[in-house]
Amino acid sequence: MADLNSLDVLIQALRRLPGVGVKSAQRMAFHLLQHDRPGALTLSRALQAAADNVHHCERCHTFTQADICVTCLDPRRDASKLCVVETPADQSAIERTGAYKGLYFVLMGKLSPLDGIGPKDIGLKKLFDRACDGSVQEVILATNFTAEGEATAHVISEGLKARGLRLTRLARGVPVGSELEYVDLGTIAHALVDRR
Repeated sequence: MADLNSLDVLIQALRRLPGVGVKSAQRMAFHLLQHDRPGALTLSRALQAAADNVHHCERCHTFTQADICVTCLDPRRDASKLCVVETPADQSAIERTGAYKGLYFVLMGKLSPLDGIGPKDIGLKKLFDRACDGSVQEVILATNFTAEGEATAHVISEGLKARGLRLTRLARGVPVGSELEYVDLGTIAHALVDRR
């Protein structure tokens, strides 16, 4: 009975991952136990080490093992620009482009009153303090283009308007390499409004 309980606990733990339902969790658990026990142990140790050692950067709030992350400590970064993103995954996506050389602030979420997530829950005071530290001249709002992301960007821009900072928002438009007939109408409308 103890073995069954351990298997059920593993399946329930895997279900905590986004997009993983019961069947996917079962397949993962069965695969690890049947075909890749060393992989299961490696995964277990990696999760334990990350849970024990990874925390938030004191300056930008992203994940790091040090008190301050390597991005914040990099002297080659442009400290006059502060890009606000919702998650470390969003930060990573921007970094992969190689087009941005400034610093970041990671909200670790977005405003969502229906889910009970307000300004205190995503650290807006810490963001405002960081944006007004004297070195930041431009705040780039790179929240997602969802209703919650737009509301978050609006609240941030309203909170920073009176502080003399330049506020910009990521542009929206037609993806490179796409054909207009296959692009959704909302994207085309925003591309027309935000045209250069």
